[in-house]
Amino acid sequence: MALGLGVFGLAPCSLRALAVEPGEDASTAGPAVSEPNVGSPNVIPFLGNPELKARLDPPGKLTVGGERMHDRLLRRFYAVHGYQTVWDSHAAAARRLWDTILRADEQGLDPNLFHSATLAGRSAALSPVERDLLLSDAFLSYADALSRGAMPIEDRADDEDLRPEPLDVVAMLDAAIASPDPPKLIEALAPSSTEYLTLRRAYAEYRAGAEPGSTRASEGGASAERRTAAGRRARQLAVNLERLRWLPRLIPSDRVVVNSAIARLQLFRNDRPVFTTRVVVGETDKQTPEFYSTIGDVLFNPPWNIPRSIAQKEILPRLAADPDYLSSHHMRWRAGGSIQQEAGPYSALGRLKFEMTDRYDVYLHDTPTKSLFQSADRMMSHGCVRVENPRVLAQLLLGQSPEAIDKGISRGYTNRRALPTPLPIFIVYQTVYVESDGSIQFRSDPYERDDEIWQRLTRAQQPPLAQDSAVGQRKG
Repeated sequence: MALGLGVFGLAPCSLRALAVEPGEDASTAGPAVSEPNVGSPNVIPFLGNPELKARLDPPGKLTVGGERMHDRLLRRFYAVHGYQTVWDSHAAAARRLWDTILRADEQGLDPNLFHSATLAGRSAALSPVERDLLLSDAFLSYADALSRGAMPIEDRADDEDLRPEPLDVVAMLDAAIASPDPPKLIEALAPSSTEYLTLRRAYAEYRAGAEPGSTRASEGGASAERRTAAGRRARQLAVNLERLRWLPRLIPSDRVVVNSAIARLQLFRNDRPVFTTRVVVGETDKQTPEFYSTIGDVLFNPPWNIPRSIAQKEILPRLAADPDYLSSHHMRWRAGGSIQQEAGPYSALGRLKFEMTDRYDVYLHDTPTKSLFQSADRMMSHGCVRVENPRVLAQLLLGQSPEAIDKGISRGYTNRRALPTPLPIFIVYQTVYVESDGSIQFRSDPYERDDEIWQRLTRAQQPPLAQDSAVGQRKG
């Protein structure tokens, strides 16, 4: 899929020395050279490309050829390169990296997200500087998409709070330019987990099945239906490949994973699930968020400090209708006007709470309402995660016998036990996932989060340049 010399054969621009512009920081104006006999020793000549710097200097959003640029990454990249064009002197690396961009669909990403259509169809109308900017932005934004997602955390809803380890993609692109195999360094930024590779293979298969001619023409309508179904599966796989790019690259081998899309908890030891149980997660208007935390303690006989939002929306209206509501539900006022439900068999938290720190005040806990776990639709909580078999989970986390757990509960008062080693917990939302036996499972999208991600993975779905997606907490 050659784009011709117009993309990569960038004519070298002449280098004209310019004085530092008024108010400009000399530290970002390019390399300094000594020039004898100049009138002012404080004037440092600019040795970069003036057109390039003029495009990058204005604050705010940058567009080239009608395409939105990643301003922060581009400005850093060209500051490192002294505001010189880059790809006219690295044409071989550019061609190999461009071939990688054209294969972005192998990662569930649309190549048009990385200016493939603009550079292919409008190359002749672009100046050398514009082509250089578009290529740099394509390579940087693709590296960024592989390393932390095409929908990075700053563009997601507030309750999608998973992120991988930070990575300097500007430094990675520079390393790729100097490498004998530039694509290898960039593609290595994607997850290398077995789950990611398995979903990638499935994505390729379903994409192939969705293409015309993938089944015998004589099958008629049935063939079209199969292609449509394969296309839906491919889309769902692409969305969940994106979710896997949000996770840390180094996943602890011992961990708890809650998949709120299927209301299930698993405890992993040495990367193998040793315990699986059903859970209840947030209602569709009180969705359980996606985040990473650490379980440090198990609280026996926990009281429930009722969140202010729940007190205002649910408790206070009932109290207004029934003055004895608090006492009949073992609740009491506390200092500051908060409400607490006392510990005991009637507590909404049951007999066990698994303590973890997060900004959502979400945690795992027991519940006295055991019948909820028999429901196929277990989106019934205010956002916290209710565990069907909390005593077994406590035994495994604490490394204690069933009798020891029962003894802690039978004391009747609130007491705490620390885990021998704090355990990471990931609360995720995966509508496609890989079971331990290697099978791929497709599930529904109860929180209706898939479509928003899909829109960000395909260029045809991108909003106009004047629009930016709102970022914030979901309703409820």
